[in-house]
Amino acid sequence: MEQYQTLRRQYPQFIYKSYEMEEDGRECRITYRFEIPGLSSFAPVWRFPKAAGDTRLWAEDRLMQDMVFSLGMVELVSYWKIACPPRVIVEAGFLGQEQMEWWKDLYYNGLGEFFYVNQIWEARQDDFMDIVCNVQGQSSGYDPREMQGSQKMPPSQPLQTPDSPAPQEKGVLVPIGGGKDSAVTLELLRSAGETIHAYIINPRGATIHTTEAAGLKESQVINARRTLDPNMLELNRQGYLNGHTPFSALVAFSSIIAARMHGLSWVALSNESSANESTVQGSTVNHQYSKSFKFEKDFHEYENRYLPGSASYFSLLRPLSEFQIAGYFARQKQYHPIFRSCNAGSRTDSWCGHCPKCLFVYLILSPFLSSQEVRDIFGRDMLQDWTMKETLEQLIGIREEKPFECVGSRAEINTAMVLTINRMEEEGEELPALLSYYKGTGLYKQYQAAGDRYSSYYDSENLVPPAWARVVRENCVHTDTHR
Repeated sequence: MEQYQTLRRQYPQFIYKSYEMEEDGRECRITYRFEIPGLSSFAPVWRFPKAAGDTRLWAEDRLMQDMVFSLGMVELVSYWKIACPPRVIVEAGFLGQEQMEWWKDLYYNGLGEFFYVNQIWEARQDDFMDIVCNVQGQSSGYDPREMQGSQKMPPSQPLQTPDSPAPQEKGVLVPIGGGKDSAVTLELLRSAGETIHAYIINPRGATIHTTEAAGLKESQVINARRTLDPNMLELNRQGYLNGHTPFSALVAFSSIIAARMHGLSWVALSNESSANESTVQGSTVNHQYSKSFKFEKDFHEYENRYLPGSASYFSLLRPLSEFQIAGYFARQKQYHPIFRSCNAGSRTDSWCGHCPKCLFVYLILSPFLSSQEVRDIFGRDMLQDWTMKETLEQLIGIREEKPFECVGSRAEINTAMVLTINRMEEEGEELPALLSYYKGTGLYKQYQAAGDRYSSYYDSENLVPPAWARVVRENCVHTDTHR
């Protein structure tokens, strides 16, 4: 892509200059300072609430410093992609060579969709970015007693065992996105009698309503706020490079900050095994890369080595398919009126009823709910919408690319469609347009012959603690596909 090369020549450097922490009795506010010399500077902000009665000065906590610095390393990629400078200079903290390679791996794989959609074929992992750390691996002479109010943080020393204790409370922090998956995690942990806190970035209707439906008190909900820099948004409007970044990596690094501030020992994600499948067949391009098991394992190892004492991060639903999650969620009726997964309708807290995400959720729930129940959730019968035929073909594998959305695997969507047809025909219902079309394809015959391979599915490649793994098996494996 010519624009990619032109911008890299024009703006050869990106600088992660610093971060600042401001604290009062209610929250910790973090401002990051990034710059593309000659183009723009950026100052995105994160705000984390303190627990009731918390009088601690978190800027004095060494582990917190390292976490905040690391969150900035994820945040920077949203600003780097504007011009994709070949050289990233880190002045805000220390990175060793292995850490720099770790971050390059995350950026390259997490930006796979960005490179693919923008047709940046020349981006290769060995040369798309060179990270340079200008901070030496030695003491900065920093005295936390000098910190008062708003402070620019000193460069971090090499990461080491924190000088403050690890969390003592055996609680679980569950990031909430407002969709069915995090609701399933909440219910599974509730059934196990665990102490749960919810973590929400920029609360909206569905995320708030999910915590209410789960019976969580206000004190059990941690609402973080992320504010993008307006200079980035303006450059996007002007036509500079834009596209998907690994948002779930932001969830990972920010969630362990929230867990530390609230004394919680675990962060339980809701990413399933289906997230491992590539979006473009025959490639490694994956819209859900930072939801994949590779990222989960990489992050877990990064925590253990460079952020010791932080909350243990894992995905409770990793052993499962989207199909099984939908089967369990179908029985959690209290969430049906309030859950939302549609990006197009996120501002209005609604299902748009016309996008790939809406169609996927419609299809994956249809074997487990009556036709009327699914229509009631979406406000329309999406399976009668012939304009969705091309989207359907993307979801089931007739077309090479799946939609660039968080959707299930091609095989389990096909399985769900076969079971929905079986259910409707058993109940004497006329098949809607999209199911009639699908029944005439070779995929229907193929997956009808294969049968239901997902109700008993269990992916052993996971990091779920054994006690909770038993809860997952007991509740979600061998799910009855009949309502």
